[in-house]
Amino acid sequence: MEIQLARRVKALTPSSTLAITAKAKELKAEGYDVIGLGAGEPDFNTPQHIIQAAVQSMNDGHTKYTPSAGLPALKKEIANKFAKDQGIKYDLNEIIVTNGAKHALYTLFQVLLDEGDEVIIPTPYWVSYPEQVKLAGGNPIYVEGKENNQFKITPEQLSSVISEKTKAMIINSPSNPTGMLYTAEELKAIGEICIAHGVLIISDEIYEKLVYGEHKHVSIAELSPQLKEQTIIINGVSKSHSMTGWRIGYAAGNKAIIQAMTNLASHSTSNPTTTAQYGSIAAYAGSQDMLNDMRDAFEQRLNTIFDKITAIPGFTCVKPQGAFYLFPNVSKACEITGYSDVDAFSQALLEEAMVAVIPGSGFGAPNNIRLSYATSLDLLEKAVERIHQFVESKRN
Repeated sequence: MEIQLARRVKALTPSSTLAITAKAKELKAEGYDVIGLGAGEPDFNTPQHIIQAAVQSMNDGHTKYTPSAGLPALKKEIANKFAKDQGIKYDLNEIIVTNGAKHALYTLFQVLLDEGDEVIIPTPYWVSYPEQVKLAGGNPIYVEGKENNQFKITPEQLSSVISEKTKAMIINSPSNPTGMLYTAEELKAIGEICIAHGVLIISDEIYEKLVYGEHKHVSIAELSPQLKEQTIIINGVSKSHSMTGWRIGYAAGNKAIIQAMTNLASHSTSNPTTTAQYGSIAAYAGSQDMLNDMRDAFEQRLNTIFDKITAIPGFTCVKPQGAFYLFPNVSKACEITGYSDVDAFSQALLEEAMVAVIPGSGFGAPNNIRLSYATSLDLLEKAVERIHQFVESKRN
């Protein structure tokens, strides 16, 4: 019997980040010395006090269902975090806890979009944004963040693509894959346009704790009461507390939207994993020292390898301000090594140099590759040396 899958699923593009990571793990399992620079997760273990809190919650019998929107105690800690970090107040009915920030986005698009609604997505973008929009029946409208503008879009670009079908726009600051940050002034200018046209702002702030040098993360929701009302913030503990596998994210904003998301969650996931929620309470209520240690380690790695990356023939790179990715333009490296495109270059890099990177085509930036520096400095330096030798060996 031939099964006909739904059209919305047939149209999906597989995640390039997960595909490359899986291929790298496969080669490694076969005995090859592969260095993976693809995964988007910290290489530190979850802090011990979080693990202990989760274990204690199970020993205390907290192994049952929770409210669909998450434990009130966790939502209170999230509200406290917003008050402390952004100076903005959210009531508990304006917060939903989800099975990771990715699921918060998925649920948001499902309750927000009708067939044909448009969502403005700056490029380069995180790979799942357009796919989730399309799954909800919406149309992604891409706006190119120019490399000479630190991959950020301008107010003029935003204004030029807003139509009567525009429902929302996405801001990801710090960005995956570029690591770039929008300033308060840039956010205010973008926000004023969204307010004028009634466009909902979806602010993905999952990397907010990983910001380097003198740069500072600013949430667009903290800039004015009007912008807070116009914004849904997406965040979670995955990157900040090295809890990617715990799958706890959240959304905060308009209570009608949050209620709709809660209603959908009650019919899809029931609730986020109970034990992981108790661990997340400890993550926000306990010591934050590990966050500073992890950020400092990432910053050291960035500063150590950045010049080595830009020294590779054909590589140019804007230095990231946050997250843990480098996003070099390698179009000239493709030219001098004879590869037709960045995808072919990345494939050869994995198969011949045993270094896994993510081609930029999955991020809407076909001239670039994404390298994660969420791995040890020794491996990073070894990987960069391999890439350099690979390019030198292939030069025409």
